[in-house]
Amino acid sequence: MCRNIRQLHNFEPPATSDEVRAAALQYVRKVSGSTRPSQANQAAFDAAVEAVAHATQHLLDHLTTSAPPKDRETEAAKARARAQARYATA
Repeated sequence: MCRNIRQLHNFEPPATSDEVRAAALQYVRKVSGSTRPSQANQAAFDAAVEAVAHATQHLLDHLTTSAPPKDRETEAAKARARAQARYATA
């Protein structure tokens, strides 16, 4: 899994369309192997981003869970703590 793609399900407030599109863009970049497509591939790249964003939003809208929603700030603090432990100098 690409490290730049973040979990979007079960957060309060729910993921925004910008977050969904950003995840779709990262996915298409990873799969295509290019961060900026050539002019010849731009239309296909953009269409793929929109298709993946649509599918992602559809998935998020239809997933169910019994777990309570996660707080974005709490999860961000946990991620910062993990990164600090991972990159700490001895």
